[in-house]
Amino acid sequence: MLIGDRRQADRQLITTTKKMNTTTEQNEQNGNGAEGKPKSKAAQLLGRIKTWLAGLSFRTGVIVTAMCIPFYFLSFAQTALPWFSTATKGVLWAVLFGLAKTCQYGGLTILGKEGVVRMKAWFKKKKQEEGE
Repeated sequence: MLIGDRRQADRQLITTTKKMNTTTEQNEQNGNGAEGKPKSKAAQLLGRIKTWLAGLSFRTGVIVTAMCIPFYFLSFAQTALPWFSTATKGVLWAVLFGLAKTCQYGGLTILGKEGVVRMKAWFKKKKQEEGE
């Protein structure tokens, strides 16, 4: 008797979960959030961009993340050049620093949590090899 009741409860739970997942999927397909509230166009666009970035490869993520280094260097090194005016240096700094931040956060989005863990393990392994 107890086993039969448990099985019935499990079936009801599975059916309820499937209905909830279907409703969530339908809301997302209709451009709504999980609660059924409409998402703004900007939120929909950002969600699509994030999904696209997350679908790129680990190697691409490493390359994009590494590209932030030269942009950071250029954003500060250009201030030492004497032939640019102060206004030009300010604009160059804003553009180059913005590109550095874009590469940094874009690369981290591509890598995701598992990619960051892989990179840390690689650096740790490399450091141990140099120490030996």
